[in-house]
This record gives sequence, C-alpha cells and structure tokens, in this order.
Amino acid sequence: MGYEWLALGAACLWALSSMISVAPARHLGAFAYSRWRMGCVTIMLSTLAWFTGGWLSIDSSHLYPMMLSGLIGIFIGDTALFACFNRMGPRQAGLLFSCHALFSAILGYWLFNETLQGWELAGAISVFSGVSIAIFFGKKTDNQGTWEEVRGNIWIAIFLGLLAAFCQALGGVIAKPVMLTSADPIAASAIRMASAFGAHSLLRMTNVPLARPITPINLRILGIVALNGFLAMTVGMTLILYALQKGNVGMVALLSSTTPIMILPLLWLYTKKAPNRFAWLGAFLAVIGTGLIVS
Repeated sequence: MGYEWLALGAACLWALSSMISVAPARHLGAFAYSRWRMGCVTIMLSTLAWFTGGWLSIDSSHLYPMMLSGLIGIFIGDTALFACFNRMGPRQAGLLFSCHALFSAILGYWLFNETLQGWELAGAISVFSGVSIAIFFGKKTDNQGTWEEVRGNIWIAIFLGLLAAFCQALGGVIAKPVMLTSADPIAASAIRMASAFGAHSLLRMTNVPLARPITPINLRILGIVALNGFLAMTVGMTLILYALQKGNVGMVALLSSTTPIMILPLLWLYTKKAPNRFAWLGAFLAVIGTGLIVS
C-alpha cells in the first residue's frame, strides 16, 4: 500500500476517533482522558511489538528522538487537542488541528533554509482563511448542538488547537530521521506513547489540579477510551509512521489533514443536522491550502 493511502487511512481513523472522544474527554477532562488513553495504547503497542519482533529493530540511537517526539507530539499535542475538543467540539478543533500540515511545511523550509513564497504563501493564507471562516461563521445556533458549542474564551480554544497542530508537526519532523532507518514503526510508536504516558503519570503523582479527573472513570468510559486509543493511536499513528518511511513530511501531513472533511459527514450522520455552507467552505479551503503548500 502506498503512503498516500496510509496517510488517508490515518485521517479517516482520526475523524472517527474524534467523534468518539467527545463524551469521555468531557467526562474525565483533557489531562485524565489523555493519561488513560495513553496507558491503554502503550500496553497495546508494546504487546504488538513484542509479538511481531519489532523491539529487535530498535537500538539506543532511536530512543532519544522517539521519546522527544512523544513528549512533544503526544504528551503536549494530544492533551492540547482534547482540551480544544472540550471547548469547541470535534469539527472546529479538527479544522484548527489541520494546520499541522502548514506547520510541517514551515518546519521543513526552516530546516533547509528556505522561505514561503508564491503558491506556498497563497496556501498558508488559504489554510488560515478556511479555519477562520469555519470557526467564526460556521457555528449557526440552530445547527450546532452541544458538540458545536464554544465553551469559555474562544481565543484560548484557538490557541490550544494551534498548539496541538504545531506539536503534531514538530513531533513528526523529529521522528522522520528514525523512520528512515530499519526501526519498526510499531515499536517506535510504542516508545513515543510510553514516554508521553510516563510524563502524564509523573504529572498526576504531583497531584496538580489539572491532572485530576473531573469525574471518576467507570467501565463504560474506560471501554470508549480504549477503543478510541486503538483507532487513533495504535492504528492511526502507526500508519503515519509507516507513511513517513515512504513519503515526505509535508505530503504525509497534507493527506492526514483531510480529517476535517471526513468529520463533516460523520457529524451530519450523528446529529441529523447538515453543517452549514461556511463549515464546508472552511474545511475545503483548509485542505486546498495545504495542497498548495506542498505542491
């Protein structure tokens, strides 16, 4: 399977998992939800890597970059993303998160001492225009329901979404050199997840108020968390690492940024209410913009 289909598959799984994540993330809170999810996924990936022999492909030189990638891309990035979900719902948070393709391109240019110009600059403007239209004009009151409601200060939600996108991009750039070696993507993904889970566990041990669950976890919520982790992280993020073995960071980021478009029909199916034209326009502008950046 080509890396294009791997990245698109990851985008589809992220769209589905973002819909699943709303209830448990609001039940537990962003930090507690991320911690439980990362714990479940660490067990899944570590066990799978053991069965497939993937751990044998990992050497000491792979540990530091993959741990750093996990701390930035998963510990910070995922936690910020779910905090954004809690504030503005999966569609708008997904649109903000699609900016990770833009950030990936910018980091790539920075690493190679290049600058944005021409079509790349037009693409950057298109991405931010699409996100702005979808957020500020795409939330029609009779069309949004509780999943589209903005809770609290919208600028904090926007900051969290962009932080998640930037951390996702930076985490991918850090992981790319390791994925060009013989390292097994499943084992590499397990290292990323374990480092993020360890950081969350240390934070919880300090008894920081943010790390405490809003409501205690129960078996139903734990089941949803485990399912979400399996779809988004065990399968989705592993597909991204496989894609990074074959494709460049910018193109993988572009294809995986189609998540906002995939969320729209899912949201329509679940709520029985069609997103308004601004939501569709914003999603398409965001993805078209990323295409211009990496074309």
